[in-house]
Amino acid sequence: MGAMSAERAAAAADTARGTARPPSPGFDAAWAHPVLGRLLRGRQDRQRLDRRHPWLLDTAVVLFVVLISLPDLLWGHGSSPFGDTDSRGRLPSAVLFVFTAALIVPLWWRRRAPAATFFVIALVSLAQWSLGLWLPAGISALIALYTLARQGSLRVLGWAFAVAAANVVLAACFLAPVDHPLPGVFFLLGTVTAATTVGLTLRIRQMYLAALEDRARRLEVEHEQRLRLTAAAERSRVAREMHDIVGHNLSVMVSVADGAATLATNRHEQSAGALRILGDTGRQAMDELRRVLGVLREEQDEARSLSPQPGIRDLDPLLARVRAAGLAVTYRTVGDLDALGDGVQLTVYRIVQEALTNTLKHAGTGSAAEVTVAADTGTVRIRVADTGPQIAAMGSRTGADGSPGHGLVGIRQRAAMYGGVVTLGPRDTGHGWIVDVVLDVPSAPAAPGDPLP
Repeated sequence: MGAMSAERAAAAADTARGTARPPSPGFDAAWAHPVLGRLLRGRQDRQRLDRRHPWLLDTAVVLFVVLISLPDLLWGHGSSPFGDTDSRGRLPSAVLFVFTAALIVPLWWRRRAPAATFFVIALVSLAQWSLGLWLPAGISALIALYTLARQGSLRVLGWAFAVAAANVVLAACFLAPVDHPLPGVFFLLGTVTAATTVGLTLRIRQMYLAALEDRARRLEVEHEQRLRLTAAAERSRVAREMHDIVGHNLSVMVSVADGAATLATNRHEQSAGALRILGDTGRQAMDELRRVLGVLREEQDEARSLSPQPGIRDLDPLLARVRAAGLAVTYRTVGDLDALGDGVQLTVYRIVQEALTNTLKHAGTGSAAEVTVAADTGTVRIRVADTGPQIAAMGSRTGADGSPGHGLVGIRQRAAMYGGVVTLGPRDTGHGWIVDVVLDVPSAPAAPGDPLP
């Protein structure tokens, strides 16, 4: 008992710490044992057989009680369990068979109606004791009480136990021939208590095993759901990264190709057609990319990015590529941006990249953009404003179906990771678009500078 308690305490401590103990090899060893394994497998086979044909076990119990009752009916001398002689010599043999049948036959319904079966047998037992009889078939009362404790209502079980205790007290003290009533009451109450206890023990064990099976199923479902959620988040992140990186580079390539095609046309060069084909192919590739990313976001598969994540220092090469595409960009920083964490720097880079990509896509190369990144105590502000053509409605930079594109959704999702406030829409002047994001993150104190407009 001490070793078992120590093992359970260790298991509970491991559970509290969140660690997993390796499964005990005891069950596997018992299953592989030639005798114990056969018993375990035989128990499972019996359970399956009982589920398919429940009447077989009920019939077997009835036949068992009949077999232990026949010798006493045919060759018995009428002695009680306590050595006293009962009154069967004064009664016809048919009465003995009738009482025996009345005690045994109800066992056929013991699992379908355990309460009714017990009370019928208890009434028959009280009747036989009132006639001074001790029949071996009286064991049916213990079997019925065990079945009620195993499968019946617990409230009814309390009344049944009280009835059984009252019956044995009446039988030992007043009704049946017993020379020593007190030992008889003690013996009979012990058997009643044992039958009830065995039934309750097996019932609790069955409930415990059912709870463990239910818990195992729930844990399996929760594990699968956790895997799906993790894969969904990772796949969404990969889709966002692909949109930011590949989409931006394709936008720059299309803008450069369109500009070169216009220049070649003005100079009457033969390369103008090839450059237009290059621009059209790039736009087609961007449409296919959006379609593939939509599938990637819906399927929620698992993937990982192995390339280094960009940061604040990578904004200069990004702006150089945008300027090479024909967009005039002004860049201004405030505060110590290098002190920001890697995750914050990646968020800032992606927001600027997406805002400039939208400017190239919708405003064209003839416009200009102002990029400002400012780090203050606890906040980082990213502001990208362009001077594109006049905007009639906020839906001018949405997707083809009128919904926000992946880029705008990605900006909001990245800002939400840091409790950010996002402002997206046309400028107050009626020309151009503004992206204004304020992230709530700890950073180094801001350097002195002009406030943002």
